[in-house]
Amino acid sequence: MSGTPSDPVQAPEAEEAPRVGRWPVDAETSARANRTWWDADAADYRIEHGDFLGAADFVWGPERLREEEARLLGDVRGKRVLEVGCGGAQCARWLGAQGAAVVGTDISAGMLREARALDAATGSRTALVQCDARRLPFADASVDVVCSAYGALPFVADVGEVLAEIARVLVPAGLLAFSVAHPLRWALPDDPGEHGLVVRHSYFDRTPYVETEEDGSVRYVEHHRTMSDWVRALVAAGFVLQDLVEPQWSAGEAVWGGWSRLRGELVPGTAVFVARSAG
Repeated sequence: MSGTPSDPVQAPEAEEAPRVGRWPVDAETSARANRTWWDADAADYRIEHGDFLGAADFVWGPERLREEEARLLGDVRGKRVLEVGCGGAQCARWLGAQGAAVVGTDISAGMLREARALDAATGSRTALVQCDARRLPFADASVDVVCSAYGALPFVADVGEVLAEIARVLVPAGLLAFSVAHPLRWALPDDPGEHGLVVRHSYFDRTPYVETEEDGSVRYVEHHRTMSDWVRALVAAGFVLQDLVEPQWSAGEAVWGGWSRLRGELVPGTAVFVARSAG
């Protein structure tokens, strides 16, 4: 995750483009920009965050809530599990070690190359598929569990489209669990220090966070939704919300972008939604 916004900036003029701002971006531009961004950033991302994420571990967010302790997915032995937006497939690899039949998907070929490199380093063999989360190439009711840790959902313009796809591939009463940056964080600057504790932006402004290239082309997009937006989107897709987890800070003095112990002990940084599809 690149970060959450601070102050609003208007959309760039073609001949004079700011690098960072907030303005409307359509679904196709979002998908194209984020595919390109993660392809280019994949290797650096793994180098920067590899120690934190591990090679075969399931970490829900910067607070270091781990699935091994949280058990939000329950017993996955023998379950068909789909990780959406898997990145380096650290979570999928851990799930496979727990006995799940798991597939990881990502829009970025670069991220999946990193996943293959981690497979080679760990002696694993993770099933991986490159696809857009809006169009999952799996049959109806073919998956028992879908999970995502900061993957895919914050980067799509229409999250309802993705949730509908997830509901389609899940079996009746199938489990969905995903984590995103806590919506409150969008009101704060992306700063792990004291400056990051002051509200600088409206929580209710859903305008996407955008980064551009020098020529004005969009290179990165992230979409903000309030807590109620997420709940309503889940309900509209036919899910029943079972749990909402706001992890407390347990990552010591680690800093990850705008996340730090200073901020993490005062305000939530991650929201984990746990829901069931229609029975």
